[in-house]
Amino acid sequence: MSTADVRGRFIWHELLTTDTAGAAAFYPRVVPWRTQPSSMPGYTLWMAGQTQIGGLTALPQEAGGPPPHWLIYVGTPSVDASCLQAQSLGARVLKAPADIPNVGRFAVLSDPQGATFALFTPGSGPPPGPEPLQGGFSWHELATTDVAGAARFYGELFGWRKGRAHDMGAMGTYQIFEHGGNQAGGMCNVQGPSIPPSWLSYVHVADSNRAVAAAKATGGRLMHGPIEVPGGSWIALMMDPQGGAFAVQEAPRPATQPRPATAASAVAPTPRPATAPRPAMAPQPPAAALKPAAAPMKAASAAPQPAAVRKPAKKAAKKRAVKKATRKLARKPRAAKRKTGGRKIARRSARRSATRAAPKKRARGRRR
Repeated sequence: MSTADVRGRFIWHELLTTDTAGAAAFYPRVVPWRTQPSSMPGYTLWMAGQTQIGGLTALPQEAGGPPPHWLIYVGTPSVDASCLQAQSLGARVLKAPADIPNVGRFAVLSDPQGATFALFTPGSGPPPGPEPLQGGFSWHELATTDVAGAARFYGELFGWRKGRAHDMGAMGTYQIFEHGGNQAGGMCNVQGPSIPPSWLSYVHVADSNRAVAAAKATGGRLMHGPIEVPGGSWIALMMDPQGGAFAVQEAPRPATQPRPATAASAVAPTPRPATAPRPAMAPQPPAAALKPAAAPMKAASAAPQPAAVRKPAKKAAKKRAVKKATRKLARKPRAAKRKTGGRKIARRSARRSATRAAPKKRARGRRR
């Protein structure tokens, strides 16, 4: 493979962090990696199987310097020529081209929107081979303030071509880019004014849920996912304990494998079972919906009865009331008189009382 064939390839991934020992302990628990010393002092290699896929080094302690982050290295036949071309396209050189003995030549730049990346030209030895499936970097994503401008810049510098574009509504367009006829990554808008443009690399894992659980257990932080994306893959975005952002990608799962609740809820709302209780604060039905059910009940209780049934009932009730009142007045004429104040009722009551008492007096006289 000639150096011309490395143009536009993602060749190396380097973690610059404030705690190299902590990072060396964290990542092998989350992704299928191990560490290995290198020939350079203070530099550790990331190994996926028997393949070198990246490096680990201390972040220079500079006031106002960048936080812990991953740096991507993109291949080019000539670092010096690509530096000049990138500058003409609006990029800024952060570290001038320099040699790494027995390895190659590199430079660090900032693209026109501010995302940092590195150029790399392999040395005289064989160029890096393809990365393994498990533990290799499977996807690269650029968050930028100008997707169209970034696509033009990297397209001219590395020969990347635009692939399919996905409309994400208010989040803008997710632009796929291709290298050598294969999809290599995507470009999207940064989400929030306080987030700077940056590159995010995805590591291929066998189980994204297991990777998330391991990251949480060892001090990492989950930012998003696991979630299924177009094509069937599952992804999760995380931060290591020092603040370095990275992501994992899992291949599409078999149709028989159950999906985790977190991913399923992110893809589509899960219907609530019919037996699920209603929340205490659930809104009540509108009043108009209750009226049809309540109206028939009220009409049935107030329905008028036929006249033939209503009149005999009234007469019987009136007779009972008159008899009852007559008995009371007969026993207590004075109370009735005080209560009603009617002379006519009092006289009538007195006559009735005298009439009833007369037979009793005659009976007493006869006995004497």
